[in-house]
Amino acid sequence: FFQKTLTAIKSWFTLFGWPKTQNPISIPHSLRSDVCKVQTTISQDKVFTRNLSKDKGFCEMLFYLHGESLPGITASQSLSRDPVERMLQLHWQHSALLSFLKSLGAYLPHVMPEFLLEREDYKIWIKAELNMGDVKTSERFSDKNIFVLEDSTFETMSKRAWTDVLLQIYKVFVLRRISSHSKTDPSSLESMQNMPRIKAEPLSSNIYSSYERKILTWLNNNYDKNRKIVWKDCQKGGVPPRRWIVNFDQDLLDGLVLAAQVAAYCPYLIDTHFIRMYTNPRTYQQFLHNSLILVKAMHAVNLNIDIKV
Repeated sequence: FFQKTLTAIKSWFTLFGWPKTQNPISIPHSLRSDVCKVQTTISQDKVFTRNLSKDKGFCEMLFYLHGESLPGITASQSLSRDPVERMLQLHWQHSALLSFLKSLGAYLPHVMPEFLLEREDYKIWIKAELNMGDVKTSERFSDKNIFVLEDSTFETMSKRAWTDVLLQIYKVFVLRRISSHSKTDPSSLESMQNMPRIKAEPLSSNIYSSYERKILTWLNNNYDKNRKIVWKDCQKGGVPPRRWIVNFDQDLLDGLVLAAQVAAYCPYLIDTHFIRMYTNPRTYQQFLHNSLILVKAMHAVNLNIDIKV
């Protein structure tokens, strides 16, 4: 499950996390090694600057998704040559990022700033924490739990931490943009009267956020409105029955709900693709058939988001 989640996150942020172009990421390696390290001080009179046109930084992704600067995080900074001071800078920066995400509603109580560091920086942090005689570090790290992790355990923890941070970044930066501008459609009003509604109240679900429930409402409205249009001449089952879409996995498995969404915006795909779908699939082969048609329809409109059948 976690590996599938990780793959989906890597795919989405690679395709949509950057302005104008794609940028492949690896979790956690490319994120840990390039967290706002735009400028690194090599010597007192020489500063190395990254080539942003070729090497996109994590901060650039944050600024792009959020739309503005983040408190405590800058796109250009100099890091100290001293390993301890450099680690402290990065640790403080991670703390600022986690605090800001939490202020927007991110749920990250299990992610510590040190889990986002490089392995070598984490070792320096451990030494600084355990060296209680060092006034400089003890003042900054007082009254905190210390987690001393072996290398393999740290890598596992770091990968999980970065995965959860990216999930919460998507939640607070992307999902929060969703708004409902529903217009009353007289033609569909009668058909929707007997359908249960997805409640928008914040406490009406302990699984989905209000933004996700708006997407479920959108799925329900489009499916119920378009199922009689898309499959009115279907020879493989006729018009599919009405359904109530309440989740993003089981209710989407047969491809019909997603096909109805695409057909709402690209109706010309109905005759070339969607009319050949099974509207009451029962076997694995029929589910696979529908998924093949859906993916081909996405490719036909250049919606190449690397979704596997």
